[in-house]
Amino acid sequence: VHENSDIISTVEFNSTGELLATGDKGGRVVVFQREQESKNQPHRRGEYNVYSTFQSHEPEFDYLKSLEIEEKINKIRWLPQQNAAYFLLSTNDKTVKLWKISERDKRPEGYNLKDEDGRIRDPTTITALRVPVLRPMDLMVEATPRRVFSNGHTYHINSISINSDYETYMSTDDLRINLWNLEITNRSFNIVDIKPTNMEELTEVITAAEFHPHQCNTFVYSSSKGSIRLCDMRAAALCDSHSKFFEEPEDPSNRSFFSEIISSISDVKFSHSGRYLMTRDYLTIKVWDLNMENKPLETYQVHDYLRSKLCSLYENDCIFDKFECVWNGSDSVIMTGSYNNFFRMFDRNTKRDVTLEASRENSKPRAVLKPRKVCVGGKRRKDEISVDSLDFSKKILHTAWHPNENIIAVAATNNLYIFQDKVN
Repeated sequence: VHENSDIISTVEFNSTGELLATGDKGGRVVVFQREQESKNQPHRRGEYNVYSTFQSHEPEFDYLKSLEIEEKINKIRWLPQQNAAYFLLSTNDKTVKLWKISERDKRPEGYNLKDEDGRIRDPTTITALRVPVLRPMDLMVEATPRRVFSNGHTYHINSISINSDYETYMSTDDLRINLWNLEITNRSFNIVDIKPTNMEELTEVITAAEFHPHQCNTFVYSSSKGSIRLCDMRAAALCDSHSKFFEEPEDPSNRSFFSEIISSISDVKFSHSGRYLMTRDYLTIKVWDLNMENKPLETYQVHDYLRSKLCSLYENDCIFDKFECVWNGSDSVIMTGSYNNFFRMFDRNTKRDVTLEASRENSKPRAVLKPRKVCVGGKRRKDEISVDSLDFSKKILHTAWHPNENIIAVAATNNLYIFQDKVN
């Protein structure tokens, strides 16, 4: 039985892929750093080891609303590196924090007014002036909170996204999106507000939002009704009216009691090129061209064999699970998670897809992942897994792909798996 607080809730590579951060339910952030290649152990390159661990958020209590605010880290986003230090944004349901992670390997010695232990010296005993010097010391990695952005949200924050101007970022909750300047913590600008005057008329919520990777004025947000809205901040200060609206009309023959729930979008991601959008709903991944709003360019079935199981997935609440999706560095392959510790990859060029499993058994160093197959009814082949024996408590919601190499990070409950392409 794993400690609840160890459950990983977000995974994110930085822009070079040298660092990988995870956040967990207990409010901790763990940063891993990639080993540099050494001449005597060339194969060690690519191993990620713990670089820094810190408590990002603590549990809080909102006395006005009598609500407990969980410490769970909902999202982490890295800022591009500008100097020797690294910066990341982490958020729980209510508060976004900007953390600085820096290294110290020297310490000052030889102060005039205090002795080596830091005690103030008696001024009458100071007869000579010393010049302080820096002495080498063991490497220390320090994490310090540089900014705390609070009181911006009435509802729970589900996503944060850094603008390509590297000066602003947005935070999104169920009904509103706020734009912040990274330097200013005491005010934000509301750029989307879908809250109805009368809350009884509420029909949809915002599920995710992201800035365009190159156009600093463009962002998208997805909704629980299965639509995506693209907004342009140049058009108006309040982007309640979208400039593009992406939605696929539902096939009437597929209509069921669960249609609305499974059409809710759990994640939306721009491709690195900025030309495409990827959205994940409960059963599928769709790739949209920004220039075509009426239907997706590509639709991939993630686990279509669950279509007949929606009733029991509704009863055990799994139907509300929020799966994320990621692009590889060249936008040619997409990845998302499923149940039973399975994750799926779809090659957009060859149209081939594969199901892989993240588990202790097949995570021995340099073990090759074997494709998995799920069988639906009929006779089960030896290497297939029947739908009824899938473990729905083992789910892969969070994954990350290295920005320019075939290295992936997969969070399976409280374990982080890092897989990479086989190197000779």
